[in-house]
Amino acid sequence: MNISPVVYGWCKTIIIPRNDAPLVVFLLIGIMSDTHDNLPKTKEAVARLNDEGVELVLHAGDFIAPFVIGVLKNLNAEMVGVFGNNDGDRDMLLKKCSEHPHLSIHGTFSRIHAGGMTIGLLHGSDLDLLDTLLSSGAFDLVVYGHTHQASMHMQGTTLAVNPGEVCGYLSGTSTIALADTRTGHAEILTLP
Repeated sequence: MNISPVVYGWCKTIIIPRNDAPLVVFLLIGIMSDTHDNLPKTKEAVARLNDEGVELVLHAGDFIAPFVIGVLKNLNAEMVGVFGNNDGDRDMLLKKCSEHPHLSIHGTFSRIHAGGMTIGLLHGSDLDLLDTLLSSGAFDLVVYGHTHQASMHMQGTTLAVNPGEVCGYLSGTSTIALADTRTGHAEILTLP
């Protein structure tokens, strides 16, 4: 089997040929949510995601103030985020992200195709929308936050991942998650 690392813009990927099937690009995805202006914990999350070698970071919202972008800019991977219900100055969050080509916020929902998966990214404060996305069968992975409680479960063929909260304010624990598109598995990581 020929395995070759290839660089595609923002990520280093591994392409594995599978007989006559199309090539699949696998990624290690970092998942975070609810940073809520806790800069020390956000720095820890960024450092851990960089140490893990993630190739894409998904942020499920509640950045809160635009100055958190000054910490997130240190990610070694592209970050795609969505707004949460507590993100007030959305225009300034977008402006600060635009200063860093590897950071973006895609409104309140984003459909992402990465690593051979279709991923839905939202904050999760709209429970009807979350349930609709999870039960639609249209996504391999749905990432959400809002509850500040880390969880993972399968709903039909869709893996649902809530990474919990980076800030640690409500649960007392700062967490992030990793998702491997090669295996289709995810794990929750506790930060110190």
